[in-house]
Amino acid sequence: MALQIEELEDHCKYRQILKVPYDELVPFILDYIRRRSGLMVFFWSACIFFLGIAVIVRLNISGYFPLKRIFLHTILGFVVFPILFIPFHELLHIIPYYLAGARKIRVAMDLKQYMFYVTAHRHVATPGQFRIVALIPFIVTSLALLVLVLYLPGLWKWSFSLLLFAHATMCAGDFAMLNFYSLHRGKKIYTWDDADQKIAYFYQEI
Repeated sequence: MALQIEELEDHCKYRQILKVPYDELVPFILDYIRRRSGLMVFFWSACIFFLGIAVIVRLNISGYFPLKRIFLHTILGFVVFPILFIPFHELLHIIPYYLAGARKIRVAMDLKQYMFYVTAHRHVATPGQFRIVALIPFIVTSLALLVLVLYLPGLWKWSFSLLLFAHATMCAGDFAMLNFYSLHRGKKIYTWDDADQKIAYFYQEI
C-alpha cells in the first residue's frame, strides 16, 4: 500500500529535511548540478560523449552538402527538434508516475525560469519511484536517438546527433534532483508535491 502524506507527519518515523518552492527550483538545480558525485561525473561524461558522437558523425558524412542545408539541419538539431521534443520528454515522466499509482499528474511551465516540469499532486514517491521517473526520459530518448543516428541518411544523422546532445543537456534538472538523492545515499527519502501551493517536500525515514 502506498505511503500517505499523513503518515509522513509521524515525527517518530519521518522528518522533513527540505521544502522547495517551485519558484526556487532553478537555484536548487544549479546548486546540486554543481555538487560533485559519481552521478554528476556520469552525466557530464554522457553529454561530452554525445557531443563527440555529433562531431564524429558530421566529419564522416560523405558527399557534398550546400551550406544552407548544413545550417538548416544544425538549427533543426539544436533548436527546433529539442523544442518539439519537450512534450514527449514530459510524457516519459508521466508514464512511470501513472504506473506508480499517481493520478493527479500535472504538466506546467515556468517561463520566468525557462522550465517545464511534471508534478504528481499529493502523491508520495519512494526513492525508487523518483529515480525511475527522473531517469526514464534520458535512458529511453538516448537509446532511441542512438539507433536513429545509426540508420538515418546524410545530414539527418547530423541533426539527430545534435538532438541527442541537446536532449542530454535538457536532462540537467532531472540529474540535479537525482544528485540530491545521491548525496544523501543511505537515507530513505520520500517526496511529494503540493501542486496547488507549488511546493515540493522531502522527508527522511528516521
